[in-house]
Amino acid sequence: MFKKALDLDHHLSQRFCIVDTPGPIRNLAIFFAHSGDSWFWLIGLGFLWFLGNETWKIRSLIMAISILILAAMVLLIKFTIRRKRPDGKWGDIYRKTDPHSFPSGHAARATMLAIIVIGISPGIIGLLLAIWAPLVILARVFMGVHYLSDVIAGAFLGIGAGLLALLIIPFFGVPF
Repeated sequence: MFKKALDLDHHLSQRFCIVDTPGPIRNLAIFFAHSGDSWFWLIGLGFLWFLGNETWKIRSLIMAISILILAAMVLLIKFTIRRKRPDGKWGDIYRKTDPHSFPSGHAARATMLAIIVIGISPGIIGLLLAIWAPLVILARVFMGVHYLSDVIAGAFLGIGAGLLALLIIPFFGVPF
């Protein structure tokens, strides 16, 4: 039964993979696949902390800490389960630094950030991240660095982490 589920996951993930199909959709997928990188977000949140008012300093710090805690959780799960990434050449940096695919850290991070931002920021920014997160999630499968089950599990992990962060934020005196 479990093998059948994994085979179906592998088959569906291969059907979504467009890594070898040149064109604008692939270019967008590459952009979105990288846009969920933790270093990118940590640098951006560092700038937000540096340039923001006191409220945004606390918010950016909470989001940065959330990213780091989530990364530790994802790595713990990945090194416990040790599911090998799908075969492929694209995303060599991910394949070398993190050979395990389950759960997707990008999917978890994108979902968590979208939930946090929806909860703490003006409407348009939250809306943009609510659109962005699923695009990151799909892009990871489109580019062949994750299976569908990896990104689904990552998204659920991100939902939980985002909701937990929103519960914690008021304890720091941060107004919504």
